[in-house]
Amino acid sequence: METRRLVVSGIVQGVGYRHFVLGLVRRLDMAGYVRNLPDGTVEVVVQLEEEARLKALVNELKKGPPASRVATVKVHALTGFGEELNGFTVRL
Repeated sequence: METRRLVVSGIVQGVGYRHFVLGLVRRLDMAGYVRNLPDGTVEVVVQLEEEARLKALVNELKKGPPASRVATVKVHALTGFGEELNGFTVRL
């Protein structure tokens, strides 16, 4: 199982982006969490076994909910991530 950290920038806070991600990731059957960061970006951390699901996730994150305007989605591998995530949550 691999862990990925995705950072989404643009107009992504205050527009329902975290709840959009919650529904999306649950449909893709991934474990992890989403949260707003102080710099105005949104962080999505997921654990997955198939790269195809990651590509599908990134494509949908780029679209976002109707009120959002996504500028970038950056993907980072998290090596040595010791926590096994169960389910998907919205963190504050």
